[in-house]
Amino acid sequence: QVQLVESGGGLVQAGGSLRLSCAASGSTFSSYGMGWFRQAPGKEREFVAAITWSFGVTYYSNAVKGRFTVSRDSAKNTVYLQMSSLQPEDTAAYYCAADLQSPLGRSPSSYVYWGQGTQVTVSS
Repeated sequence: QVQLVESGGGLVQAGGSLRLSCAASGSTFSSYGMGWFRQAPGKEREFVAAITWSFGVTYYSNAVKGRFTVSRDSAKNTVYLQMSSLQPEDTAAYYCAADLQSPLGRSPSSYVYWGQGTQVTVSS
């Protein structure tokens, strides 16, 4: 079992920045990597970014590439999502998730464990 807890969400003006954190506990050695997803009201959950634990290989959706940066601190079992140049369309609940297998997936179905989510609201 892997437990995931997100933090760092909030309200920010367009153009601003936020950093989300995802603290993992439990059998963290069993996960291959971590992903960030987001879900806006009435929309499907969508892939944002992902990172492998071992080599820190990163993946991004086209919607956030160049604006968001995913990183990890293996010693703290924590993954971060630094979000910059935020826009109103980035408003959503953000979730971190653990993928147990290689390669890291971009579909929610690839991820086994999920956090409870943290809300990000970007005002115009």
